[in-house]
Parts: sequence; structure tokens; C-alpha cells
Amino acid sequence: MELLDIVDENGEPTGQTVDRAEAHAKGVRHRTSHLWLLREKEGGVQILLQKRADDKPSYPGCYDISSAGHIPAGDDFAVSALRELREELGLSANEEELIPIGKRTIVSDEVFFGKEFHDRQVSKVFVLWKDTEEFTLQREEVSAVVWKDFAACFEDVANDRIKHCIAVEELQMIKDYLAREGRL
Repeated sequence: MELLDIVDENGEPTGQTVDRAEAHAKGVRHRTSHLWLLREKEGGVQILLQKRADDKPSYPGCYDISSAGHIPAGDDFAVSALRELREELGLSANEEELIPIGKRTIVSDEVFFGKEFHDRQVSKVFVLWKDTEEFTLQREEVSAVVWKDFAACFEDVANDRIKHCIAVEELQMIKDYLAREGRL
């Protein structure tokens, strides 16, 4: 049983908790952290995509956020982002290295393997500049990772040229951040 905080529309805990399976069965709002790894390489910005394991119950084999996860009850966005980074990719970072670039509200209703899946998330989105090729992948979650030119990634996702479960709105948040920083 994985308990999550039930949150309001701003992502603030209400004081109640819900089991993760129940949250998705009933569409109960909860929190997640989304962490995108970036690096400057070959004259541009690259973004790290993880490829979800083929036996994941949702979006198997799809390219996804560098590292992401549900926030256990009582934890906060940054702590959860750093934990997921360690668990999924085997990387460490400090909270001061995380750059928050916004929040996103996710509302989706899907069916996976014949079961309804109602997702209601408030996600805090971070970027982390980290130039590495040294990953220890959590094989039950991640089958591979790939660094991709950011502009090419944006176009591939926007035009569905790769199998993915990435929201173009989130890549737009990164693009806006990069533009503000003069890195595009």
C-alpha cells in the first residue's frame, strides 16, 4: 500500500491520504514530481528521455520524463524528485541544484489492460543540469535512457514521431525556461 496526500487544486495537502491504487481507480487528486535532465553538448541543449519498461502497466515502452514519481504522504516535491532520480537512474543531486520551472495539472482518463485509470495530478516540474553517461537503471521502471537534442525532441513529441507519453506542454515549459536563460 502506497499512501499519497490528497491535495487541493494548488497541490496543497488537505490532511487526508489515499492509497495510490484507489487514487487512480477513483480519480483522487494527488502530487507528483517531474524532473528533466538537461546538458549542453555539441553546441546545443540536450534532454534526457527515459524509456519506460516494457511491462509497466501504463505506457509500456514509451519515452517519458527523465525521472518522475508519485509523492508519498508527508514528503514534498523536491525530496521526492531527488529520491526518484536516485531510484530510477542511480544519480544523486542536491536540492539546491533543482530548478523549479512550474506546476502542471494533469487530468486524464484511460484504460490500461482492461482497467480504468483516472489520473488527477498536480505536478511540480524541475530541471537539473547534469552532463553524465553513468546511469544505474531501475530495470522494473526504466529499460533505457537516451540524450536527445532538445529542439528535435520537442518536434518529435509535438508531431508524434516517437512512441511517448510526454506532454508537449511540459516541453514548452522547458523551452520557455531555456529562452529566459538565453540558452536556446
